Amino acid sequence: MNTAPAGLNTREFSFTDADFRALAKLAHSEFGLALAESKKPLVYSRLARRLRAREVNEFSDYMKLLTKTDETDERLQLISALTTNVTSFFREKHHFATLREKLVPELAQQARVRIWSAGCSSGQEPFSIAMTLHDSLPERARRDVRLLATDIDPAVVSRARAAKYPKEEAETIPEDLRRRWTTTCPDDPDKVAISAAMRDMISFAELNLMQEWPFKGPFDAIFCRNVAIYFDQNTQKRLWARFTDMLRPGGYLFIGHSERVTGDALATLTTAGVTTYRKNGGADTGNAAH
Repeated sequence: MNTAPAGLNTREFSFTDADFRALAKLAHSEFGLALAESKKPLVYSRLARRLRAREVNEFSDYMKLLTKTDETDERLQLISALTTNVTSFFREKHHFATLREKLVPELAQQARVRIWSAGCSSGQEPFSIAMTLHDSLPERARRDVRLLATDIDPAVVSRARAAKYPKEEAETIPEDLRRRWTTTCPDDPDKVAISAAMRDMISFAELNLMQEWPFKGPFDAIFCRNVAIYFDQNTQKRLWARFTDMLRPGGYLFIGHSERVTGDALATLTTAGVTTYRKNGGADTGNAAH
């Protein structure tokens, strides 16, 4: 009896173990992605459409294409295909409660506020941060509030800049904030547009977290949620340490629900709630992370 999985022998493209290893090596070196052998079927299904789009017949030919110096856009298509941009407004609400209740009272005393959404996807996270800050900070403290929002995928950064979302996606915005900061798009009644006041608080940019960062900080808070799950342990440790260096003393680091800070950063950070860390040196830093 043939017990081979359905479709095993009917693949459109040949995809050998060597092809997979070559792709995994490139994904790790360029983007920090860790692709386990068990991901091979998923990698095939997600990249097969790229082979069709580029009219190549073999994964080995696709690899040759990816390594060309003028194929930066295709390498970004690769990362887009291999990762999942799942996001929503006010996702993981406890982080926004911490922002509003613990961090905002400090920010209200500052002349400037700087927050980074690292891995901003299509913009729901930074717009949620902007709404929270505008709703919580007194007027005088809102004069120099800037958010940096970055993502490696130019397609999602473009959607974030457009700031238009299906109405059903906007339903997770608290009603009072939705009423104040969104309007129905005149050219598409099924979508809402984020107000100019919120858009003006945010600078969107493309950024590969594995490369050099063209800014110095310091930031009052960094949100990097459900990004590090794609990286191996060593890459995660380096990333947490780099984020910590970018925080001011007392600044907050917010990470994803399935992520934990590891490595050298733990010597500098304090647990401050669920998947929330605070850099030592500010007031009331609490108990050391462990």
